[in-house]
Amino acid sequence: MYAVWLAPGSGYANDFLDQLQRLSRDSTVVMLAIFGIFALVHSGLAYLRPYGEGLVGARAYRVFFAALSLPLAVVAVVYFINHRYDGVPLWNLRGAPGVHEAVWVANFVSFFFLYPSTFNLLEVAAVDEPKLHMWETGVMRITRHPQALGQALWCAAHTAWIGSSFMVATSAVLMAHHVFGCWHGDFRLRRKYGAAFDEVAARTSTLPFQAIWEGRQVLPADYHKEWLRLPYLTILAVTLGTYWAHPYMQSASHFLGW
Repeated sequence: MYAVWLAPGSGYANDFLDQLQRLSRDSTVVMLAIFGIFALVHSGLAYLRPYGEGLVGARAYRVFFAALSLPLAVVAVVYFINHRYDGVPLWNLRGAPGVHEAVWVANFVSFFFLYPSTFNLLEVAAVDEPKLHMWETGVMRITRHPQALGQALWCAAHTAWIGSSFMVATSAVLMAHHVFGCWHGDFRLRRKYGAAFDEVAARTSTLPFQAIWEGRQVLPADYHKEWLRLPYLTILAVTLGTYWAHPYMQSASHFLGW
C-alpha cells in the first residue's frame, strides 16, 4: 500500500488529495470530503456484502473491502493529524488541571467500544471465513452499537483537547456516519437474521444502558467473565501502543506532507 498509494510524490493518494484540493483550499472542506468518500465506499460495500460474497466468496470480498476502505482510512487519519489545529481556535483546555487525565481515560475506554466485533481475530484477516455475527454478550449488553459509543467518546475527548473548528467539523461528520451506521447495521442484521434479530433487538438497545434500566436486559452475576477474552486483551495492547506511538504517527504524517 505504501508504494502504490502512500509514497510521497508517486503514490496515488497524492493525486486523490490534489483533486479534492482543487475543489477547495479549505482543509476543513477537504477533510469532510475525505470522510464523505470513505463513508460512501465503506457503507456501500457493507450493503453489497451479501451480493459480493455470492460472487467471489467471503474471504475474497473481505480482502476487496479492505483494499478499498483501508487506503481511504489511512488518508483520513494522516490528513487529520496534519490539520487538526486548522480553522478557528475555539478554546484551549490543555493546561487545565485534570483535562489530560480525563481525555486519556475517555480515549482509552473508547477503544473497547470501537472494536468489539473482533472476537475471532482470524476472521479479520480473512484466514477464517468472515461472517456477519449477531453478538449479544459482553459490550453488546450495554449497547447494540458499541462502535458509535466508542466514536462518541473519542470525538468528545479529542474535540475537548484540540478545540479547533476543524476538530468540531471532523467530529460532526464522524458521528453522522456512525449514527447512520446504527441504522444500517440493524438493517443488515435484520436482512440476514430476520425475526431472530428482532428478538435480540428487543433485549438490547442503541442508547447505552437503556435496555438495562428498562429491565429488558439483565446482566448475569458473572458478567465480568464475558470481558475476559483474548480480543479485549489485544485491544488493550493496541490502545496503549497507539498512545505511545503518537509521536511516531505525527512524524510519519508530517513526512507524507498532506
